[in-house]
Amino acid sequence: MDIKNLKLVAHTDEDLRVISAHLQDAIVHTPDIANLKKNRIFLMQLNRFMWEDVEKGVFRKNKRIRTILKFENVINVLSKGINQKNKSRFLDFLAMESNLLSNKTFEIKVIFSGDSIIKVNSEVIDITLDDQGVPWESKTKPKHKFL
Repeated sequence: MDIKNLKLVAHTDEDLRVISAHLQDAIVHTPDIANLKKNRIFLMQLNRFMWEDVEKGVFRKNKRIRTILKFENVINVLSKGINQKNKSRFLDFLAMESNLLSNKTFEIKVIFSGDSIIKVNSEVIDITLDDQGVPWESKTKPKHKFL
């Protein structure tokens, strides 16, 4: 069986929304977040829930796959509600959104459950989502409450 890993690139706000949708319900372990200041790169390794596979049919199995989220041309990174010294914490990905600032740079918010946010300021939107390895079966499917 040929595995076709997902690789997406974002250069616009619309592209960013596509990557955000694919990351819905991904889980990141806090030690798997890195800000490479000298290289101006911000990285996260996430366990992505493969919604695109579930939606193909009723009898599909729930799967996750390891994926790398890479931000380039990063100016700085700030976080709220994330204790970087807590190496046992997992964050549940909710969404990403971007804002063009008055100085013509971008503020990209990576929003997690529990009011945790990472703000990545960058010169441009230059983000890559790149699946790694093979997917594995997940016993549970994320559930959402609707209003």
